[in-house]
Amino acid sequence: MYSQITSNKRKSFFLIFFFILFILLLGWIFGKITGYGYGGLIMAIVISLMMALVSYYKGDKIALSVSGAKPIKKEENPYVYRLVENLCIAAGLPAPKIYLIPDQAMNAFACGRDPRRSSIALTTGIVEKLENEELEGVISHELSHIKNFDIKLMTITAVLAGVIVLLSDWMMRSFLWGGNRRRGKEGGQIMAIFLIIGLILAILSPLIAQIIQLTISRKREFLADADAALLTRYPEGLARALEKISQSPPVQKASNATAHLYIASPFGKKKSWLTKLFSTHPPIEERVNALRKMIKN
Repeated sequence: MYSQITSNKRKSFFLIFFFILFILLLGWIFGKITGYGYGGLIMAIVISLMMALVSYYKGDKIALSVSGAKPIKKEENPYVYRLVENLCIAAGLPAPKIYLIPDQAMNAFACGRDPRRSSIALTTGIVEKLENEELEGVISHELSHIKNFDIKLMTITAVLAGVIVLLSDWMMRSFLWGGNRRRGKEGGQIMAIFLIIGLILAILSPLIAQIIQLTISRKREFLADADAALLTRYPEGLARALEKISQSPPVQKASNATAHLYIASPFGKKKSWLTKLFSTHPPIEERVNALRKMIKN
């Protein structure tokens, strides 16, 4: 379990490092083509940071509101409260706010900036249909997201993805407006090569950014699974919970904006290879196999 956690942290670091290098490459080519230098890159970063600040400080409230989650008190559902409190004690975390989503689908998510300002939302379906050990596995998974600051990490990747999308959009507009013609004549063949590379990157960059962002999200899911198994010392509980969740119908108020927060895709089981490619979560089968390998080892 420790090796699984270490491996996923290392892979996530390299993916973010590649993300930053890709932005620098795109910004450099953008400056060469348009003559803006690094001004365009700086402007893109500033705009993306402004957009991210709203999601960073208010994103948890927005996610909970969009999903229809309602806060509960300890006396309203002592069973769920005891599970969360006991696991928080074991993990050395402050107890998060607990919300229930009135939905018979089985799913859950965590949100917040840090362990002191965090929330966990569980659907009524997952509370009613999972056994005690299975629900413990799900809650431990969400607590692991909080402990590992995954929400903060995904905010960083969202900013990086936003920078790439903005730069590619500006590059496409520069081609359409013809702002690069004068520089193309001055640079001759070298500038023509930059124009071709810039056009290709402008078209493919949003797709590349989304794939990198989804890859990082998937790596964090594997990490949270391993960390949850470490917390409960019972990987089979989470493995069985994931198998049941995979057969659950879609969450009624699921949206693309909050899909990456859930423990599994809130849109139900993916069938085509294309939808699996752009899913925010790794296949349930792979996660279950990884958990059961921990049992064997």
